[in-house]
Amino acid sequence: MNFQLTENQSMIAQMIRDFGAKEIAPFRKEWDDNQTFPLPLFKQLGELGLMGVLIPTAYGGSGFGYMEYVTAITELAKLDPGVGLSMAAHNSLCSGHIMLFGSDDQKQQYLPKLASCEFLGAWGLTEPNTGSDAANMKTTAKQDGDYFILNGAKNFITHGVSGDVAVVIARTGEVGDKHGMTAFIIEKGTAGFRGGRKEDKLGMRTSETAELIFEDCRVHKSQVLGEVGEGFVQSMKVLDGGRISIAALSLGIAEGALEAALRYSKERQQFGKPISAYQGVSFKLADMATKLEAAKLLTFKAADLKNRGEYVTLASAKAKYYASEIAVELANEAVQIFGGYGFTKDYPVEKYYRDVKLCTIGEGTSEIQKIVIARELLK
Repeated sequence: MNFQLTENQSMIAQMIRDFGAKEIAPFRKEWDDNQTFPLPLFKQLGELGLMGVLIPTAYGGSGFGYMEYVTAITELAKLDPGVGLSMAAHNSLCSGHIMLFGSDDQKQQYLPKLASCEFLGAWGLTEPNTGSDAANMKTTAKQDGDYFILNGAKNFITHGVSGDVAVVIARTGEVGDKHGMTAFIIEKGTAGFRGGRKEDKLGMRTSETAELIFEDCRVHKSQVLGEVGEGFVQSMKVLDGGRISIAALSLGIAEGALEAALRYSKERQQFGKPISAYQGVSFKLADMATKLEAAKLLTFKAADLKNRGEYVTLASAKAKYYASEIAVELANEAVQIFGGYGFTKDYPVEKYYRDVKLCTIGEGTSEIQKIVIARELLK
């Protein structure tokens, strides 16, 4: 086992820090206050190769693996978790689904544009009444000759309005049949397909979350991803990688919260000495650092398994569950260490505190992760 960052990981981390100091940090509060989705920023990230981290170089991507991918998300999340979330959703969900299950023609058509962020990607599985119960989705796709006609809606979709292309899962069979759903690639501008209401969110406000709406939307059979009826099964495999993304996002928030708390605890004086000199604070920092390290090990283990093409469902669920839960804990403790100042927008821990809760919900709640873990253990 090698715990040292590779040269590529170190290079990516430094590149993001340098870029973020100029292009993200100065605008973070403004974007958050106004719920601005900074689309031009993602075009810049595309130029840096960060919107196609996992896409092979043959398709215009960076051709890196999951170790580099986790490092990239972590560094972006420390700067702004919403930016990290959008980058992760674009890479692991939309691009990842096409990369795993697309035909050669589909890969040639879409992956280069996604890698450069000429196309911003979205992924549509969740619906208003079927969050964790995705097998009972109501959005339908009925075949009509060479076309499928989609009707229904998806919600909580990252880039639901601004996305240029979406991978959407719709029901082509009976309700509840896990082999009765199909994945489609649908481009913005397709008749009957549009973005809907943008969510007004507690956190992750720099990442756009909105509805996708389908009203007699005609999609040619050439836009089916893989085989008809395999959309749900494909989605579960895509989410194995997506859970590593959320674990990495959690690591970035937790690291950012710990670093901020460490700095502040050395600077803040009470009763004639820095608050870090008191066990009440120093023991908090010790617990935070230890739990963060454990979350890193789980996350990079899952990333390593994914890189080697091995079974990753159990490892990714463990990583996502633990990393997201301890990130919430670390953000909470950071606010506590800052005291009253932690409750203001003058310091970054307030934003970490609001943003981090999404990590225990998105791409499978903590409760769903425990179901997955228990099911895998009891096989």
